[in-house]
Amino acid sequence: MGGTLFTYLRQGGPMIIPLVLCSMVGVAFIIERAISHFRIKGATAEIFAEIRELLLSGDLRQSVEICESYDHPVAATLKSGLLRYGKSHDEIEKAMESVALHELSKLEKGLWILATVANVAPLFGFLGTVTGMIASFQALAEVGLGNPQAVAQGISEALITTATGLIIALPVQTAYNYFNNRVSTFALDMETSSSMLLETFSEIEESEAKPPSPQKKMI
Repeated sequence: MGGTLFTYLRQGGPMIIPLVLCSMVGVAFIIERAISHFRIKGATAEIFAEIRELLLSGDLRQSVEICESYDHPVAATLKSGLLRYGKSHDEIEKAMESVALHELSKLEKGLWILATVANVAPLFGFLGTVTGMIASFQALAEVGLGNPQAVAQGISEALITTATGLIIALPVQTAYNYFNNRVSTFALDMETSSSMLLETFSEIEESEAKPPSPQKKMI
C-alpha cells in the first residue's frame, strides 16, 4: 500500500509537492477546528432558560455562575450582560456585542486557511495537468509514436495531479462549509440571546417599579 502510494505520488510530477502540502495543512486545520468546536458544551436554549429562571427569582450571582460553568460563546456573551446589570441597556448591549465579536473571531479562526486550500488545491491540480500535457507533447515531438510509454508518462502526470487536487478540495470544502455554518448559527444564537436577556431585564425592572398591590382590610 505504501509503495503503491509512493509510486502514485512520484508519477504525479513536481505539482504533487504543493498538493501534498495542501493536504497536510487542510487535515491539520480540520482537526484543530473540530477539537475547538467539540469543546463547546451546552445548548443555547438550555443555557438561557437556566439564566432567565434565576434572574426572575432574583439570583444574579447564581446566573453568572451558570454562565461560567459552560464553555459556550452564548454563555460568555450573556455573562458580560449580567455583569452590567443595573446599567443602561445601551451599555449592556455594547458590552455583549464586544464579547460576541471576540467569540466569533475565535470560532472563525483558521477558516480562511481551509477556504484557501479548497480553492488552491484544484488549481495546482490543473497546473499539473497543463505541465503533464506539455511533457507528453514534447515526448511526442522527440520520439514520435514509436515510444508510447514516454507519451503516457505525461498523460499519467496530468490525470494524477487533477485527481489529487479534487480529492483534497472536496473534503476540505465540505469541512469549511460545516464550520462556517456552525459559526453562523452561533452568531444568530448570540444575537437572539442578547436581545432576550435585555427583554428579561426590562421585565424585571417593570415588576420592581410597580407599586405593591394594596392588601384587603380584614373585616
